[in-house]
Amino acid sequence: MDDFEALSTIVGALKQLEPDAQRRVLQSVQTFLGLQPSQGSTSHDVNILHSSRGVSEQDFSRDRTLSPKEFLRDKEPSTNVERVTCLAYYLTHYRDAPHFKTVDISTLNTEAAQPKFSNAAFAVDDARKRGLLVPATKGNKQITAAGEKFVELLPDRTAAWEAIRTLRPKRSSKKQKIARKGSPS
Repeated sequence: MDDFEALSTIVGALKQLEPDAQRRVLQSVQTFLGLQPSQGSTSHDVNILHSSRGVSEQDFSRDRTLSPKEFLRDKEPSTNVERVTCLAYYLTHYRDAPHFKTVDISTLNTEAAQPKFSNAAFAVDDARKRGLLVPATKGNKQITAAGEKFVELLPDRTAAWEAIRTLRPKRSSKKQKIARKGSPS
């Protein structure tokens, strides 16, 4: 078998898998053969594989090799709410885990070598109250679109909180609701 036949066989087999499965298989093959990614495997090689499936180029422009520690260093969260939201973003976009529990946030926080939350559940609930996270199924949470925008704008804290202010739907108070019920339509 020559190089081209081997490549054709591998690409043919990988094209039948989802992108996450493709990455896992490629990483397993590299480990099994004792190859380092710098020995010929480049992001360009992965782009060629996915371009045949019609996956957009934007999916590959984001660097997904950032560790959680590096990600938090770059985003510079200064409060527990900001840190929880950054960790939720990381789980969603770098670990392909759009739904997560508080323990997942705490575990990732430890992996990122961050100070332990005094009360992780409180920090997660505070992020929910601010519209950065929402409940999902089976007790899970997920990051909101506003939460994603917030993290993307960090470390510019002023722009991030301004985006939240403009993206969050305005909630009416009980007084406003009562006034509407009593007013003629």
